[in-house]
Parts: sequence; C-alpha cells; structure tokens
Amino acid sequence: MNKHERIAELAKTFATAGVDPRYSGYFALFNQQKFYEAHDILEDLWLPDRKGVNGDFYKGLIQLAGAFVHLQKNRLRPSAALFKLAQANLEKYSSPHEKLNLGAVQELIAGWLWRLEKDEFTINPLTNAMTPQLALQK
Repeated sequence: MNKHERIAELAKTFATAGVDPRYSGYFALFNQQKFYEAHDILEDLWLPDRKGVNGDFYKGLIQLAGAFVHLQKNRLRPSAALFKLAQANLEKYSSPHEKLNLGAVQELIAGWLWRLEKDEFTINPLTNAMTPQLALQK
C-alpha cells in the first residue's frame, strides 16, 4: 500500500458531513498531538491543488503542524521559523475560512512564538499540561 492509499484509508475514519475527511482528520490528529500525522493527511489534500485558492491556507496549516513536530523533537528555533511561515500564509485569508476561526489560530501561533522567544529558545513550552487545540466552527 502506498502513502496515498494509506492516507485514504486513515481519512475514512474522519468522515464528517460537509468537509473533506483529510481536512477534518487534520484537526482530530492535531488535537491528539499527532502532529506529523496531521501534517501528512492534510498534505495529501494540498499537494494536487497547491496552486489553487486554498493552497496557502492548507500550506499554513501544514506548517503549523510541522512547527509542533519540531517542538516534539526539541528543535525550538526551527519550530519558530515554521510558526512564522504558517502565520504569513494564514494571514492571506479572512476569518472564518473553511469553517476555521483564523483569528484564534493566529492568536495560538503568536502565543507559542511568545513562549519560545521569551525564554530565548532555551525552554520547550510543549508539555503534557500545555498542548494546542484547534476546532472547526459548526
């Protein structure tokens, strides 16, 4: 089974009315702190249409998950760099977009950047007590 087939199987478990299961799967996996898997499932949606109207939107969400992958691996500066890229890509869209409150996402990003920068990249803010959550609007 290739990567695309594996992701298609995984996506079936996230079928939600009104949105692509890879999109809803991103949020479910992200909220379980499975950031690499969240990145992977959304990348499958983004790659075929990365130059489309939602190209930078999906790219920003993928970068956001990637920033947390770096935090999980204790790579604090690369994490900050991805947070900033995600910020730049997501600010191109008005809120809400694709049922996502982008204002809340931008606040989440700003908060994690602040935590990294206030300690001059010496303390990893990602702990069991401090984990990010994202939610789609109804």
